[in-house]
Amino acid sequence: MFLSAAIWLVIASAFALIASIKFHSPNFLADCPWLTYGRVWPAYTNSVLYGCCLQAGLGTILWVFTHLGLTTLAQRGLVTLSASFWNLGVTIGVLGILGGDSTGFQNLEMPSYATLFLFLSYLLIGFWAVITFHQRRQRALFVSQWYLFAALFWFAWIYSTAQLLLVTFPVRGVTQSVIDWWYSDNLQVVWLGLVGLGAIFYFVPKLTGRPLYSHYLALFTFWMLILFGSWGGIPNTAPVPAWMPALSATSTVLTLLPLVAVALNVHWTLAGDFSKLSAFPALRFIVFGAAAFLLAGLMKIGGVLLDTNQLLHFTWFARAREQLYIYGFFAMVMFGTIYRVLPQLTGTELPWPKLMRAHFWLAAAGIVLVFLPLTIGGIVETFKLANPAIDFVTISKSTLPFLRVSTLGDLLIAAGHVLFAANLIELAHRFYKAKMAAAYALATADLFKTAEVKP
Repeated sequence: MFLSAAIWLVIASAFALIASIKFHSPNFLADCPWLTYGRVWPAYTNSVLYGCCLQAGLGTILWVFTHLGLTTLAQRGLVTLSASFWNLGVTIGVLGILGGDSTGFQNLEMPSYATLFLFLSYLLIGFWAVITFHQRRQRALFVSQWYLFAALFWFAWIYSTAQLLLVTFPVRGVTQSVIDWWYSDNLQVVWLGLVGLGAIFYFVPKLTGRPLYSHYLALFTFWMLILFGSWGGIPNTAPVPAWMPALSATSTVLTLLPLVAVALNVHWTLAGDFSKLSAFPALRFIVFGAAAFLLAGLMKIGGVLLDTNQLLHFTWFARAREQLYIYGFFAMVMFGTIYRVLPQLTGTELPWPKLMRAHFWLAAAGIVLVFLPLTIGGIVETFKLANPAIDFVTISKSTLPFLRVSTLGDLLIAAGHVLFAANLIELAHRFYKAKMAAAYALATADLFKTAEVKP
C-alpha cells in the first residue's frame, strides 16, 4: 500500500503539472481530448485521494493496529489481494475519467464500474483490520487507535451513502449538490483528519520520547472533529434552504475548538524541544503536517467569517486551502509515517537517507509556492470581482502571475515525489532481493550438503 501510494503520487504529479500549465498556456496538449483540463484535474484529485491518501491511510491503520496491539495482521494474503484490487479500481477509475466517463460529482468522478472494485476492496481490508484490532494482545487502547478505528467505519458510511444517492439511485435537483458537498467535506475534513491526527498523536510522542501531553485533549479533539467537521462544506450562496448554509457555517466556525486542542497537545508534547527534528527527519514531515492542519483550518474559518461579498469561495483561495489540507497536512504526515514505518517493517535502512531530507525541503517549498500565491491571488480576485467596472477576462488575466508561481511549486512537489518513490522502490528491491537470496540458500542447503558428503 505504501509503495503503491508513492507511485500514484508520481502519476498525480504529471496530471497536476499538465493542469497547471494549461492555465497560462491553453494550447498545451489541446489536441488530445484525454488531456483537457476538465479531465486532467479530476484525474489528479482522484489519484491523490484514492490512489495515495486512502491507501497510505489504510496502510497506517493496519500497521498501528498490529504494532500497538502486539499482534499480527489477520489474513495477510486476503488483505494483500484486496489492496491489489483497490489499485485496479483506481486505475480503471482514472482511465474512465480521462476517457470522458466521469460522473461529474466532485471527488466522486470515478465511474460506477470502478467504484465497485474500490468499495469491495475497502470492505475486505476494513473487515480484517477490525478482526486484527479484536485479536490484539494489548487490551488497553491508545489515543491513535480511537481515531483510526473510527476512520475505518466513517469512510465506508460516507462513500456508500454518496454512491447510492448520487450514482446508483440518484436523487433530484439541488439535493445532489448538497450530498456531494457533504461527502467531500466528510472525506477531506473528517476522514483525513482522523487518520492524520491519529498518526500525529502516535508518532510525535514516540519520536520525541515523551508521553502525549493530554489524553483528555485528544479525546476532546476526537469528538469535536466528528461533531462539527461533518456538517460543513455548504457555501452561503447555495440555492438551498437558509438553515443549511447557516448550520454549515456555524459548524465550520466551531471547528476552532479541535484546532486549539491539537495545537496545545502538540506544542506541550514537544515542550519546545525542536532538536528532535534534526535527530528524526521523519518528525519534520509530521510536525509540518500538524502546522498545515492548523493553518488550513483557520483559513476555512476565516473564509466563512470574512467573506462578506460571498465571492471568496469562487476564487483560487478555496483551491489553496484545499491543497494545504490534503497535501500540506495529510500527505506530509503520511510521508513521515512511511519513512518511519517501512524501515521497521523490512528491517532495512533507507537506501538514500539524504533523499529523504531533500524530499522534505522540496515538498515544503513546493507547498508554500502553491499555497501562498493562490491565496494572495484569490484575495486579489475577490476584490476585483466585487468591482463591476472590471470585466471578467481582465480579472482572469490578473491571476496569471500567481498561477505561474504555483506551477513552479507543482514542479518542486513533483521532484519530491520522484525522490520519495525512488527511495521506496529501492528499499523494496533490496528487501525482496535479500528474502529471495535467503530462500534460495535455504532451499539449496541440503543439496550442497549432500554434494560435500559424497566422495
